[in-house]
Amino acid sequence: MKFRYIILFLILGSIQLFSQKILIPMDLTQTDHLKAYGLTYWVLENGQSADWLLNYRGGSFMTDYTNKIAAECRIRGVFFEVIDGATAASIYSEVQSENVNMDLVRLEKPPRIAVYAPPGAQPWDDAVRLALDYAEIKHDIIWDEEVLTNKLQDYDWLHLHHEDFTGQYGKFWANYANAPWYIEQVALYEASAKRLGFKKVSDLKKAIVLKIREYVAGGGFLFAMCSATDTYDIALAAIKIDICESMFDGDPADPNANSKLDFAETFAFENFQLIMDPYVYEYSTIDVSPYEIGSQEYDYFTLFEFSAKYDPVPTMLTQCHVNVIKGFMGQTTAFHKNTIKNSVTIMAERNGTDQVRYIHSNIGRGFFTFYGGHDPEDYQHAVGDPPTDLRLYKNSPGYRLILNNVLFPAAKKKKQKT
Repeated sequence: MKFRYIILFLILGSIQLFSQKILIPMDLTQTDHLKAYGLTYWVLENGQSADWLLNYRGGSFMTDYTNKIAAECRIRGVFFEVIDGATAASIYSEVQSENVNMDLVRLEKPPRIAVYAPPGAQPWDDAVRLALDYAEIKHDIIWDEEVLTNKLQDYDWLHLHHEDFTGQYGKFWANYANAPWYIEQVALYEASAKRLGFKKVSDLKKAIVLKIREYVAGGGFLFAMCSATDTYDIALAAIKIDICESMFDGDPADPNANSKLDFAETFAFENFQLIMDPYVYEYSTIDVSPYEIGSQEYDYFTLFEFSAKYDPVPTMLTQCHVNVIKGFMGQTTAFHKNTIKNSVTIMAERNGTDQVRYIHSNIGRGFFTFYGGHDPEDYQHAVGDPPTDLRLYKNSPGYRLILNNVLFPAAKKKKQKT
């Protein structure tokens, strides 16, 4: 009889353990928001699904309990709660209630991630690579040759390093033409173009943006920040036009370029004008200038609230523990609202202005997200600035938006209640 009680106790204990969940809260109780994304990605890598609880305690994650996951949370410094089956059922019931703006999506498979960046680009010069490295999320670095040889098909999610797809080398010529790093960059890009059969860097970049468009239309996820946002669309609008002056490509630009732009080709922007003066550090009228931004003291942007049950995609992308986020500059800092297509979802803007910070939409079967600014924790990043140490910014709301996008391809909208 005693033996039977022991067996019954072990069975009941195993049932209770099996029903336990690990809740990773993403509200202000979380010790390391950024590592929490990496931990969730690691769970998926290890063949276990997770639930993203939209708008529940800052967009929390929940998965079945295992000793291995609990240990990994402790190793990474991620705060977690062990909850029983009844508590988990109560949470599921709450988030799926019709009376609250919450829902859940199942995260099933870790996305394969690529970052488009030139050889020699340093991780600390790109906020996305900093976030991926800190969160311990695996990713590959690819460049022109991989894109042109269809290697993009090996990936679910693509980030564009702070690239200039117009072929004007970031328009750094006026201030840095004689700087060793600028001369090396030009030589690297020209050698790549020549090796791949293009006469000009601008022609190579046009081929690249077309390949990326093909990738997105086929179901890929594209995420870009800073100058990779507007220069990508500028290159598409000018696909049949020479917009580079002679110091960039050896021959003059088309003087009528602005009248020939084709906005039907672009992802997000329309009705903009190019700024073709090589002495002006600006590409077009899409970008919001520093003069329009004004004082850092008042530079904040606000996340929009979406319906979790009817608009799950923008809801996922705006999950955060705050809804007002401090601004940060970049070569492309924000977007003028009158240059954004009506088909694009605006997810964050600066209240009382026409300055839009964060946008999203679909192209064919895929999606893109554009996020203005360079580094969410380095207000005015300059050439040669020291790297941002994310150990000092574990709970950065601005960096959370980046990592929302990283997990987005893993999400599958649930059709049935749990």
